[in-house]
Amino acid sequence: MSKDREFLWRRLHSLLGVVPVGLFLVFHLSLNFTAVGGEEVYNNATGMMELVPHSLLLAMEWIIIYIPLMFHGFYGVFIAFTSTHNTGRFSTFRNWMFALQRFTGIFLVIFIAWHIFQTRVQKAFGAEVNFDMMVEIVDNPLMLAFYIVGIVSAAFHLANGLWSFLVSWGITQSKKSQQITTYVTLLFFVILAIIGVAAIISFAV
Repeated sequence: MSKDREFLWRRLHSLLGVVPVGLFLVFHLSLNFTAVGGEEVYNNATGMMELVPHSLLLAMEWIIIYIPLMFHGFYGVFIAFTSTHNTGRFSTFRNWMFALQRFTGIFLVIFIAWHIFQTRVQKAFGAEVNFDMMVEIVDNPLMLAFYIVGIVSAAFHLANGLWSFLVSWGITQSKKSQQITTYVTLLFFVILAIIGVAAIISFAV
């Protein structure tokens, strides 16, 4: 792969990780957070999606979610296995963030595939995606732990990826701006993780 083509692929990978994949993650976790209000509140919130015509909803899912997600995920795995990790030689904060970004990315490919199988694929076979489905999924303590790790990983991956996106796209070039965005993205990670974990625990209590 030529350097110019690799540069473009990496830019596209970074862009899709923020828009639309990142935006969808924020929407998805925020929607799930309605579970904190109980079964009726969650089912009413998620039921709004059923008002969209099925063919339109399916097209939107593939164009906005699945295709960008698959490209970002598979190309991200390629980057993870071809990039050099410097944590052993340069134990700096950013090197560790780089390593965690790659590790969470690999884990998320597995987690998201399993989550889609348990929800969207089952829906295609006639199951109803609602509060009761999620209660049944996280009834197993191991599955609940798996989902908590997956949610925290996704929140970190997006937050740290947003920092990298701002740097690679030349938005934050100075050390001062990069330091500020480090604090902002870490705060974003904590808030998003709390929202996601609170939602999944609501299905288990």
